[in-house]
Amino acid sequence: MKSIAISGSARQNVGKRDAKQLRYEGKVPCVLYGGEEQYHFAASAADLRDLIYTPEAMFVDLDIEGKQFRASMKDIQFHPVSDQVLHVDFLQLFEDKPVKMEIPVKVTGVSPGVRSGGKLTQNFRKLKVKGLPKDMVDNIEVDISSLEVGDAIRVQDIKAGNLELLNSMENTIVKVDQSRATRSAAQAGEAE
Repeated sequence: MKSIAISGSARQNVGKRDAKQLRYEGKVPCVLYGGEEQYHFAASAADLRDLIYTPEAMFVDLDIEGKQFRASMKDIQFHPVSDQVLHVDFLQLFEDKPVKMEIPVKVTGVSPGVRSGGKLTQNFRKLKVKGLPKDMVDNIEVDISSLEVGDAIRVQDIKAGNLELLNSMENTIVKVDQSRATRSAAQAGEAE
């Protein structure tokens, strides 16, 4: 899995006034938890942009004033009007401790059902998984090259290696429906 390096500076004060001042300076208040202690720090909003605005799942190599941590982004808060990043939570990773993450779904192949006029519908862009950091993958591939009109691929059909899928096994990830044009043509043919 890909990694991105982010450096931060420890926060001395952890209040609303301090957080507001940090945002004014172009920084984002952050917290790292999951280890022996929590670390409150500030990171540059520009450094976080590549982590936040990507469809990929990534690990984060944090450098907080010389201390190195491996982490994943757990939660993010945006301003409701301006969409400015208000706060980011990171979870510290350990090689022997399972972690929960959302991994993007990558659809591959060409469906014969779509070629014959069907419509591909993707219900899930990401799947929730649990596993050790070393087993995490960049994406979960879903091959649609065998899907005819009316066929679907559910969570239970996915092979995720050493990862445990946390979504309901009955959830449909992708399906090929009859398009309106083919449905109305079929109905017109039946009416005749």
